[in-house]
Amino acid sequence: MADLLPHEKRFLKFLGGHLAMGVTAAAALTGLILYFDLFSLWTLAATQSEGWLGIAMIFAGLAITFGSAAMGIGIMSRARYDEDQ
Repeated sequence: MADLLPHEKRFLKFLGGHLAMGVTAAAALTGLILYFDLFSLWTLAATQSEGWLGIAMIFAGLAITFGSAAMGIGIMSRARYDEDQ
């Protein structure tokens, strides 16, 4: 990252912050799904020898989805509109 211009560093930090918010939301949703045992996912994962893999896949899918959505919302919210038009 040493070769990046200052505005590029700011933009990557901006995107990273939004990605972190999306991953945090995914972790929270995964925790809620397992805590409330929706669709008996916690019961299924706890009784299987490789149940952690299913939980990891749920988290990864949600993290990709929510992280991408948060970054997209961040990018789209950066638009500036002229009041003259």
